[in-house]
Amino acid sequence: MAMGKLPTRPLGKTGLQVPILAFGASPLGGIYQASKDEVGIEAVHEAFKLGMNFFDTSPHYGPIRSEKVLGQALKSLPRDKYILETKVGRYGEENFDFSAETVTRSLKESLQRLNVDYVDIVHVHDVEFRDLDQICKETFPALQKLKQEGLLRFIGFSCFPLKPYKYIIDKLPEGTVDVILSYAHYSLQNTTLTDIVPYLKGKGIGIVNASPLALGLLGPHGPPEWHPAPQKVKDTCKAAVDAASKRGVDITRLAIQYSLQNEDFATTLVGMHTPEEA
Repeated sequence: MAMGKLPTRPLGKTGLQVPILAFGASPLGGIYQASKDEVGIEAVHEAFKLGMNFFDTSPHYGPIRSEKVLGQALKSLPRDKYILETKVGRYGEENFDFSAETVTRSLKESLQRLNVDYVDIVHVHDVEFRDLDQICKETFPALQKLKQEGLLRFIGFSCFPLKPYKYIIDKLPEGTVDVILSYAHYSLQNTTLTDIVPYLKGKGIGIVNASPLALGLLGPHGPPEWHPAPQKVKDTCKAAVDAASKRGVDITRLAIQYSLQNEDFATTLVGMHTPEEA
């Protein structure tokens, strides 16, 4: 399967060159709308052909369905030609477990679902829901052990608020965190991620920016029911979507272009589950 070309950027100090647009596989788990596994597999193959060879998933998405579908799709792709990241610690809306034992078991189960011997990046998923000190003392050392075993290459973490990034990175030995994933904090609607960019760059940490559509606020169908934004924000974004539409502009495309232009971010993750979306 021949691969197209997308511009790439370095991911912090990892040595990885990643495409500026990455495939967010959460929709493969059917968490936004109904999805068909075979269509999701086609979407992964189409993205790969276009040069979008960075895939992000988690056992939380589906739960586990996203990893299973992505794993089916990856079977026919050469392992050295794509970059894969998954997560540990979150397994459902209220199901969190950052213990060393669970994290270790979780990654090994993810590897089986994904049909791979290792993943390139493992993120501790949504750290803000539990005790950050416990995560620093227990979860990250467990991941370092798995890294020594060759089951992962680089370690990162994700959260919605921005405060925990500096707190955790400062608590851990220098070089423990290779990359962070932030979502819905750099888009046409919200650019506060730029506040911590100088700090992260100073540490040589790669930045994955996710959800340039602000979790659906800037999408044509509007946000899902569970979206946490205040009504005023939802109304304002709806007005922006309508204003763009009246001028014949697809705000989804505009929003993605806006995020891709910022060279401080190695890549921007966009959720997709059909070849057309890719």
